[in-house]
Amino acid sequence: MPTCVIAQPVHPSGPQLMRDAGMEVIEPPGTTLDALRQVIARADAVLVRDSLPADLIDMAPHLCVIANHGTGTDKIAVAHAAELGIPVVYTPSANVQAVAEHALMLMLATARQAVQADAATRKGDWRFKYEQPMVSLCGKTLGIVGLGRTGRILCGMVTQALGMRVVVWSPSLPAGEALPPGAHRAASLDELLAVADVVSLHRPLRPDTRHTLDAGALRRMKRGAIVINTSRGGLIDETALADALRQGHLFGAGLDVFETEPLPAGAIVAGLPNVVLTPHVAGSAQEALRATATQCAEQIIAVLSGQPPPHMVRPEVWERRRPPRQVLRRALRSNPNP
Repeated sequence: MPTCVIAQPVHPSGPQLMRDAGMEVIEPPGTTLDALRQVIARADAVLVRDSLPADLIDMAPHLCVIANHGTGTDKIAVAHAAELGIPVVYTPSANVQAVAEHALMLMLATARQAVQADAATRKGDWRFKYEQPMVSLCGKTLGIVGLGRTGRILCGMVTQALGMRVVVWSPSLPAGEALPPGAHRAASLDELLAVADVVSLHRPLRPDTRHTLDAGALRRMKRGAIVINTSRGGLIDETALADALRQGHLFGAGLDVFETEPLPAGAIVAGLPNVVLTPHVAGSAQEALRATATQCAEQIIAVLSGQPPPHMVRPEVWERRRPPRQVLRRALRSNPNP
């Protein structure tokens, strides 16, 4: 019976789908890499929500597929897996609505100081309403850096509900590709930063995208602007961001992702009053979790059944993939309702 090791908890729809297909599902005795080391040797498939380094991949001699719970695969040793003929699959569309909603929530919570207002209310501090500045987003300009699925959804949300203007900068976007209604293309990141009242990041983390917002870029942002990041923490130089926030150059920031996760004790951004923080949960709405777990399971079943999965990080690996020690015979259920 092929075995899938689920490194971190996922929605039960995914594990059940694999059991229905005749697979054994194993969960480690914890969510850390040390816990994963205890069971990964048995894996024909691994489903991960966090990192999977090369040394753990080497501990699984029968591993045939790695499923990433989400879009970003920067924490997985994809190149090493490819060398071994192990496809890495991901879910590019399962949680985009949830992430866009979370980005919008962080925008509003930062602009209206929702977390600080909640704390003041609980303490009975009614002076908060007279002393703390808040801003409205209506009529302001949102700069979207990286126009993928999430950025497009967010664009529709803010133009229709808030009457915001939108400017986008996305180097990977073909010159002739249509933009969402109400969006305008910036010729450069600097052009976007010069006009945006809110900057929301939606780029993958690669060597060429690391610190997209470095100290220089943050200085070039409008005074009083807001930074939102629901993509990858490494896109922002957190030390430079903290400086810009402390100096009053930026109004605030809403961050769901960080350069180091979990956020270390004493992290500089955690001590700032004008920052809203969430623990990498933008894609964790129950609907999104169900869809993501289901799509991971579908692709694991496909690979172990000898069928090419729809979303591989490096599709060329398929032709030289590591053969499974046991091929699943049960037909893949087609497109279960997420």
